[in-house]
Order: sequence, then C-alpha cells, then structure tokens
Amino acid sequence: MKTLAKLPVTIVTGFLGAGKTTLLRHMLNNAEGRRIAVIVNEFGELGIDGEILKQCSIGCSEEEAVGRVFELANGCLCCTVQEEFFPVMRELVARRGDLDQILIETSGLALPKPLVQAFNWPEIRNACTVDAVITVVDSPAVAAGTFAAFPDQVDAQRREDPNLDHESPLHELFADQLASADLVILNKADLLSPEALAAVRAEVAEELPAAVKVIEARGGELPISILLGLNSETELHIDGRKTHHDLEDHEEHDHDEFDSFAVELPEVEEALLLTALNGLVERHGVLRIKGFAAIPGKPMRLLIQGVGKRFDKHFDRAWRTDESRTSHLVVIGQELDQALISNELKTSLL
Repeated sequence: MKTLAKLPVTIVTGFLGAGKTTLLRHMLNNAEGRRIAVIVNEFGELGIDGEILKQCSIGCSEEEAVGRVFELANGCLCCTVQEEFFPVMRELVARRGDLDQILIETSGLALPKPLVQAFNWPEIRNACTVDAVITVVDSPAVAAGTFAAFPDQVDAQRREDPNLDHESPLHELFADQLASADLVILNKADLLSPEALAAVRAEVAEELPAAVKVIEARGGELPISILLGLNSETELHIDGRKTHHDLEDHEEHDHDEFDSFAVELPEVEEALLLTALNGLVERHGVLRIKGFAAIPGKPMRLLIQGVGKRFDKHFDRAWRTDESRTSHLVVIGQELDQALISNELKTSLL
C-alpha cells in the first residue's frame, strides 16, 4: 500500500484589513490545477470572508465550492482550536489523497503560534506539515505607525495601560504575527513612496528571524509558486520563536479587549451608508467594518470592507431569488457599545 506524503498546510495571518482574503482569493483563482481546501476562521458573527472565498469555486459549481471552505465559528483559532479545528483537520486528513494543499486564513486578531503548535498533535503530525506561515502586512498602516487605520484608539489604549511599556496591544499582536512568519508580504506597496516602503521593510525586519524572506505585493497578487512549496516544517521549531503572548497557562490568554457584533439593516442608499459608517469610526473605537449591503434599485450586492476611515467597495454578485435583500455588517473594535452603535447606525439611516 502506497504511503501518502504529508499534506502541506499554509497559514495566512495578518492584521485586520491587511489583505489576507484578497491574497487567498488570488491564490485560489490561480491554483494551476492544485486541489486546495480552505479553512476560514473569522472574528465575527457573519461568515463574510467565507462568503467571499466561496465565490472562488475554481471551476466547480457553487455547491461543490461550499464543500471546500471550512468556516469556523467565533473566536480566534488559538482559543477554539481544541473544539473545532481538530475535527475539521481530521476530516481533511481522511481526504488527503484528494487534496494537494490546505490554506488556513486566521482571524486578524488571532495568534499564529498556538495554531502551528497544534500540528504536533499525533493525528495531525503524521498526516500534515506546516509548509509556511505567511504574514500579510498592511504597509501604509505600518508606515503611519498605527498597524491599523485608527491611531487615536491605539494611542489611547497605550496611554491607559501602564503594563504595555508604551507599546499598544496591537503592536504586540503585530510583532507576534511576524515572529511566527516564514514569509512576510508587504502588501499595498504601491500606496507608498520608495522611501516610505524602505522604512516599513526596515521596521518589519527588526521583528523577524534572520532567515525570513520579505516580499512586496500590490493587492495580494503574487505568483502562487512563490507562496507554496516552502517546506518550512514550521511546527518542528515554532516553540523556539518567542512572542509577547507566551504563557504557561493558555487560559490566561484571551481577546476580551476586542469586540465583534453583527448589524442587520434594510436596503439603504450607498452614499448615506458610507457617511454613517464613517461617522461611527470617528465616534467609537471601531477598527473594521465589513459585510454586504442591499442598495435600492441595484440587482447586485455591494461588498464593503473598511479599515478605519478607509472603505473599499464593489458589487460582488447578483442577489439570488431565494435571498432577502437585507444588509449585513460586522463591526470589530475595542470596548464597543453594541446597543449604542447599532442604534446610532439605524437612526442615521432613517
């Protein structure tokens, strides 16, 4: 009986809005015949990123595409891995003869190190290996010194917590994602001058092991051949990579400082919605807003992805006849008042 080779797994991590989903979508659309399974772990009540990735069906029907996307429930992978990640991986291991690659997109708030350590579990270790951890960096946000597009919130958090030694939790998370990386992508490189990009590269290099490669990208578009086949076997040496969140008791580690909730809205004019969302960002500690909106008179859904005051939008697909034309948004931030924000948004759209 032929022994199957270990199934390579690529973990894509990075901060909110850095471009992880865009990178994965480009990889799937340019898979060059590879049979790929995708695990999406999103911090939010709606599977927005999973919905986006399901559109990348690699030439199969929508029903078949859904079977290729494993979407985990709320929480970061390092917190839910024992309850949900293991059964998903066990199912993929059972099908590994039909697969060439697994891609895992972590939440923007997740720490990659505990996830990599899970690949040392016996039932996973014998069947899979971590080909690489790819960390996607939002280059303009790093150049601005915020790592996200909401500097006031970061500065306030830094000032209020004397235990941070003048570093925000976002910077520590950013540093920990880099510490686990085998490859770093400086995304949105086209939005910076050569001098600013060089400064970002130098800052990122300070957080990296010497052997880690750093490459630039525009819109997450890179040849799949340089993203796969790195053969890093990251699980074998991840324990030697020190991070800010190395704790003896994992239960001490949580992400309570980050909140996430969903808002459902009726059809709304595009300009009115974007004005209202910008207002929320200005008044509250909102790091990211994303989801789908129903625009009156438009046959297609409007996909919205916002980081701070920067909102990207496009019509992604037509509404299906069995769907309700309802807008769904996920709001992510720190110490959010869900009731207040929801009421403010709904009132501003009246």
